[in-house]
Amino acid sequence: MSYSVGQVARFAGVTVRTLHHYDEIGLLRPGGRNHAGHRRYSDADLDRLQQILFYRELGFPLDQVAVILDDRSAGAGPMEHLRRQHALLTGRIEQLQRMAAAVESAMEARKMGIELTPEEKFEVFGDFDPEQYEEEAERSWGGTEAYRESRRRTATYSKEDWLRIKEEADDLNRRLVELMDSGAGPGSEAAMDLAEEHRDQIRRHYYDCTYEIHTGLAEMYVADPRFTATFDAIRPGLAGFLREAILANAARRG
Repeated sequence: MSYSVGQVARFAGVTVRTLHHYDEIGLLRPGGRNHAGHRRYSDADLDRLQQILFYRELGFPLDQVAVILDDRSAGAGPMEHLRRQHALLTGRIEQLQRMAAAVESAMEARKMGIELTPEEKFEVFGDFDPEQYEEEAERSWGGTEAYRESRRRTATYSKEDWLRIKEEADDLNRRLVELMDSGAGPGSEAAMDLAEEHRDQIRRHYYDCTYEIHTGLAEMYVADPRFTATFDAIRPGLAGFLREAILANAARRG
């Protein structure tokens, strides 16, 4: 089968102009032309375009993409491209997971009014800037006693305190993922126990997290795309799993 430039543009989510440019620089030349001279792309051309877009997504310049795809050395076939892509994606996933963990900590910390020097903020949160969430947090929770209590508590926290809190949260998330991977359901005793530990961490570090408040947080974890993305970057489905475990734990506690 062959496809027109318009069809390929729709398949790949790129513009016709982009495909014309790739043709002009020799990066992706269509496998054929119709009787009117219009470009026609084969399945092999689509495979190459998929490779191009993958490397572009990872930030490779077009000239470097061409070198990679046109490498005819031994072992540079389709399987080697897949291995290379797997290694690149694994590295990107690990980087995003680290960023997501920093975002989660920063969101929680910023709405509690952390008092850290710029150097300490960088050490705790990396290059993520927690300041951007301050105004939104105050608009959303500023009138609640929980918000005020959290600000009172966290105003005294040092860098070491925040690092310890983050370490606790990371450890809990790790055990939640291990439980998910074991096949246990969110309504299992082990999952509910971890949900109770999650509530206890909030209660000890921030404010008195009742079961009613905890279930409200659980709903926010799946309703707010930022929270969902933060948890699911650690392990796909983690936000929903934690929500169900929290609801089951609240029901268990009656």
